[in-house]
Amino acid sequence: MTILHYVERGDASNPTVGFLGSIASTTEMWAPQLDALEGTHHVVAIDHRGHGQSPVADVAPGETSIDDLANDVLATLDQAGVDSFKLVGLSMGGAIAQYLAATSDRVEKVALCCTATKFGGPEKWQGRAKLTRAEGMAPMADGVVDLWFTDSFKENNPTEVAKYVEMIMSTQGEGYAQGADALAYWDFADRLGEITVPVLTIAGDQDKSTPPSALEEIAAGVSGEVTSVVVSPGAHVPTVESPEQFTKALVDFL
Repeated sequence: MTILHYVERGDASNPTVGFLGSIASTTEMWAPQLDALEGTHHVVAIDHRGHGQSPVADVAPGETSIDDLANDVLATLDQAGVDSFKLVGLSMGGAIAQYLAATSDRVEKVALCCTATKFGGPEKWQGRAKLTRAEGMAPMADGVVDLWFTDSFKENNPTEVAKYVEMIMSTQGEGYAQGADALAYWDFADRLGEITVPVLTIAGDQDKSTPPSALEEIAAGVSGEVTSVVVSPGAHVPTVESPEQFTKALVDFL
């Protein structure tokens, strides 16, 4: 397992909320939510391995799984002195959050955002892993940011979008590849019933990567009590594009 970089805010005596972002993101994608919650919660936002300031793991290509990334998260929260926690995961972070909510009794509640029980399989991810190991993030950046935001947001906020292109480019090619290796064989549809804690699902109404139907599948499959929200406008990263709606849904749930 790999100890990851994390950003910690708020009083540690308050209930802890962990934040796990998309592949190719850093903790900065959660800035509006951390600002809103730090007064009432102990918030811990984590960079995946090879993302932001987290190191990559010393593993062979193709060997990383969501289980491994989940173990990184638990070990990092151990280091932060956190026992039980609520968890917010988006995209790949949402896959990790599904796994942890199903397998760890440390998870009290889980918000599953713009995520899915499957992300397309090896035919989608193996080529991406090979590409970023060879060439870094440059070939991927435009395609990734295109999925993160709606067309209207991209047209009206070029400076903001450029900041997130820089975020994507800051990801180590090997870090992205290890995430891609994990997503290649992620398939959790048959295990959703193992999630018995309260669940919030959040979808972006224009998300091409994990559309609202993907979150409806999760909501229908889990065993815990479910609240579902669709953010509009929103693509794959509505934390940034519609922060008020997204944050309100989290605050009401947590």
